[in-house]
Amino acid sequence: MRDSARRLLAEFVGTGSLVAVVIGSGIAAERLSPGDAGLRLLENSIATVFGLAVLILVFGPVSGAHFNPVVSVADWLTGRRHGTTTALGGYTALGGYIAAQILGAVAGAMLANAMFDLPPIGISTEHRVTVGHLLGEVVATAGLIVVIFALARSGRAALSAAAVAGWIGAAYWFTSSTSFANPAVTIGRVFSDTFAGIAPTSVPGFVAAQVVGAGIGLALTTLLYPATPVTGDDAATADQARVEPGPTSDPKAVSRMVSTPGVLFVCVHNAGRSQMAAAFLTHLAGDRIRVRSAGSMPADRINQVAVAAMAEIGIDITAELPKVLTPDVVRDSDVVITMGCGDACPYFPGTDYRDWKLDDPAGRDLDAVRPIRDEIRTLVEGLIAELLPVAPRDSPTGLSGRRTRT
Repeated sequence: MRDSARRLLAEFVGTGSLVAVVIGSGIAAERLSPGDAGLRLLENSIATVFGLAVLILVFGPVSGAHFNPVVSVADWLTGRRHGTTTALGGYTALGGYIAAQILGAVAGAMLANAMFDLPPIGISTEHRVTVGHLLGEVVATAGLIVVIFALARSGRAALSAAAVAGWIGAAYWFTSSTSFANPAVTIGRVFSDTFAGIAPTSVPGFVAAQVVGAGIGLALTTLLYPATPVTGDDAATADQARVEPGPTSDPKAVSRMVSTPGVLFVCVHNAGRSQMAAAFLTHLAGDRIRVRSAGSMPADRINQVAVAAMAEIGIDITAELPKVLTPDVVRDSDVVITMGCGDACPYFPGTDYRDWKLDDPAGRDLDAVRPIRDEIRTLVEGLIAELLPVAPRDSPTGLSGRRTRT
């Protein structure tokens, strides 16, 4: 299955599962505690918090676990603003995410109804629009966006599952709207005439409030976590010589390059693609480029098939370990290259951000990993030609350069 199809499937199943958790736990709470609204809300919110955290952990490495159109739009806008190409690089990909989320939400509502022996489709009669409810949706959605993108920009994306679930659980109680904060989930809940449902006439107001909240949240995040420019102290610790742009160089890409540029390779687990890329760059460029790699959710060990693929061409990465992505590592890098992993490798403050669309070697055999390895080598050679005034000094099968990986 193509990576784009896997992402859409993850968004469909993940959003559907989330809605099934919300509605299903609401139905169960209604039946278990018919005379106590507070207890019903507690039961519903607890199930939602745990369910959401698990779904983010399961689907995050595949699609970023958006499950929410306003999150997808915010991610897309952020990527365009900073020149990145994430999983949502174009209008078509963004539209696909939103369609998968809405369809998944409707399917999840139908599933929840069926599990409790209700008609699969039951249009809700729960009218929820009041000024207080709409304000609650603005607050809940703004907070959600701030939580997601603040963690991403500060190198703490691994905490997203707990933090996002925690915010939604808290907003269940401190907002009068009980924190829908999600246009897809709002639409899906129309199709269940139960405790967790929402009447169709209430949907436009809720969605509009959520869009406003998302805009506020994104603006606040941009103010709190702006791109970090080079400071005088940064410049004082590096060689002041600049690389002059060549005829094929992107001036923006090389505007801050110093005589020993730093490159950071990022993927989710830092176990395969980013490790191979870092090994190739170290092998070919030696000490002329500072090379690092990291992951937003690092694995316990390196992918052993990737180790074998690199060993075939004389590069040993057995001693490497997956490392967590931190703001300091990003700020110390001139180029940050993500490995086709979309918003699971989010934007961080820095200079030049790029995305290499590469298949994930996880779960593949050696024959399937070899082409990925070779494509990485080609991309690395192109990067060296851009960053350095001379070509790579050896080939992957020749003598290796001095290792300067950290």
